[in-house]
Amino acid sequence: MSNLFPAYSRRIFLVALLGLALIGVLVVAGVTYYVTPKYTRVGYQPQQPISFSHKWHVGELGLDCRYCHNHVGDSPHSNVPGTATCINCHGKDFGGIKPDSPELAPLRVAWDTGQPVPWIRIHKVPEYVYFNHAVHVKRGVSCVSCHGKVNEMEVVYHHEPLSMGWCLNCHRNPEKALRPADQVTNLNWSPNDSGSQDAFVKALIKDADIKPPKDCSACHR
Repeated sequence: MSNLFPAYSRRIFLVALLGLALIGVLVVAGVTYYVTPKYTRVGYQPQQPISFSHKWHVGELGLDCRYCHNHVGDSPHSNVPGTATCINCHGKDFGGIKPDSPELAPLRVAWDTGQPVPWIRIHKVPEYVYFNHAVHVKRGVSCVSCHGKVNEMEVVYHHEPLSMGWCLNCHRNPEKALRPADQVTNLNWSPNDSGSQDAFVKALIKDADIKPPKDCSACHR
């Protein structure tokens, strides 16, 4: 058989085989890095129809997150603010703030037509994942844990990957994300504000009866 093929053909075969192996490694490495939530979602910052500054409204004015996202504590899904919520502050008929501002034109159109402001969704988990917002908020998981310091963001962006590994890390070490229930929307709260962090966390975990999920069905429905 060796007489049928010249010696150099075997070298070509080996080089081609190594080349294919190298290409395979590069493809796997590329997919591992680029096709992940950390790459595809973190930093995602779409241009919204209205330039709403969380840094100003939350950080400077001190609005509570629940004023706009009013169902975050009692619904499986957080809600974007309805048009009426914005009109309460900016509506002309209510003596609102900058009611004729060009930047608020989409808000006025939405109010006049009864259609919602076409906000662009930023934070999103895969369709096959079940995440209950209210359960986490009521157990003392702050907005900061998943969304970052929104009160310092001029334009909100996707802060954490929200991947399965990221969620599991939190469930395995919940003490890093927990705080008193009345401090969930206080984005400047620090563990040092509650004295002994170790004693505080142990009591909080015990009272909240927080346990890691035992099987996949807890998150995948």
